[in-house]
Amino acid sequence: MRFQKLTAAVLALLASAPALAQEEEKLVTVSGSVGLVSDYRFRGVSQTDKEMGIQGGITLGHASGFYVGTWGSNLAGWGTFGGSNTELDIFGGYKVQFGEGMALDAGLTWYMYPGGADKTDFAELYAKLSGAVGPVNLLGGVAYAPKQQALGRWYFSGASAATGVFDAPGDKEDNLYIWADISSTIPDTPITLKGHIGYSDGNSGLGPNGTSVAPTGKYVDWLVGVDFAVPTTPLTVGVAYVDTNITKAESAYLLPNFSSTKNGSSIASGKVVLSLTAAF
Repeated sequence: MRFQKLTAAVLALLASAPALAQEEEKLVTVSGSVGLVSDYRFRGVSQTDKEMGIQGGITLGHASGFYVGTWGSNLAGWGTFGGSNTELDIFGGYKVQFGEGMALDAGLTWYMYPGGADKTDFAELYAKLSGAVGPVNLLGGVAYAPKQQALGRWYFSGASAATGVFDAPGDKEDNLYIWADISSTIPDTPITLKGHIGYSDGNSGLGPNGTSVAPTGKYVDWLVGVDFAVPTTPLTVGVAYVDTNITKAESAYLLPNFSSTKNGSSIASGKVVLSLTAAF
């Protein structure tokens, strides 16, 4: 009798296993993307020496709202942070939905440059509030990186960096970035119009590896563009005009660091950037 009861219990457990597995699958979601860009612009400034970038990322999200993920891109020129040719971001946070279509998202991003110097990596806290007004999607965000060596003003100018002699070794600075995004899909079409504006306030010199997250200290970047979602595919084709208000005169003291290694042109001037992204 006990054997029959035990057998029945085992069979019941096996029968319920698929349902339990399906329930578990709903608790954790996996999303991500891979893509190509004609120029990787980070807050308006080229990180690939005005050349193509290959990028991709993956995020694991839990039904509770917590998530973790990673994202990476190749680098060149200004963006290499001490010799590394790769940026690898690790992030985690919590997103909560409230109201009608509104969401608050807060977390931390760890910027890593594998193969670079020890003082290149830095952490940045962020918070984003998103919502919709009719067909228009809105997002406002703030990112703050506390004082760290990677953000410090070790060189006061590009000339100092060229000599390799630090002006203020060990200096630590913080960085603030505030931005707003807007987008809207044209009804009955796969076309989305988008815009972005951001403001940076940080180190006005060069960090321990001759770069800075906020070139010239304070500046504004912006973007206007169009995305086309290719029907029946996970592909999106994008075109955007990216620019900053950093002038050649304002950034002259950062030269030769703050320029293309190919021809010395500005890496913060306006440019049309093309992209092809596959989401999953």
